[in-house]
Amino acid sequence: MTKRILIVEDHADIRRLIRMTLEFENHEIHEAANADEGLLAVRHLLPDLLLLDIMMPGSMDGLDLCRMVKNDPSLGLPKVVLLTARGQSHDIEAGRKAGADAYLLKPFSPLKLIETIDSLDACTPGAAA
Repeated sequence: MTKRILIVEDHADIRRLIRMTLEFENHEIHEAANADEGLLAVRHLLPDLLLLDIMMPGSMDGLDLCRMVKNDPSLGLPKVVLLTARGQSHDIEAGRKAGADAYLLKPFSPLKLIETIDSLDACTPGAAA
């Protein structure tokens, strides 16, 4: 099944790496360079999955966007994977409280990204096992 994925990351090289990793699967991939653009894209695209950096320039960060998306059912309630270099327990807890479904520490391997996405699919009601 084709999955609509939105990558929200301010570093173009990381967006490109994620896109290249996911292009081997049958996904519809979109990108945004910050959380403000990401919110507009979420409203327009209603993605199934949001890959979201935490620290980005703009009026809000990734945690703000995660909270907004998870608290607004009109946005389709996508799964959210936070991508960050911040790995302290209080950072991970902040991500959990914002509603993130998974938390990946940078640098992460392409295989780990795919495993994380696949594990979210396995947890989705009605998803094929």
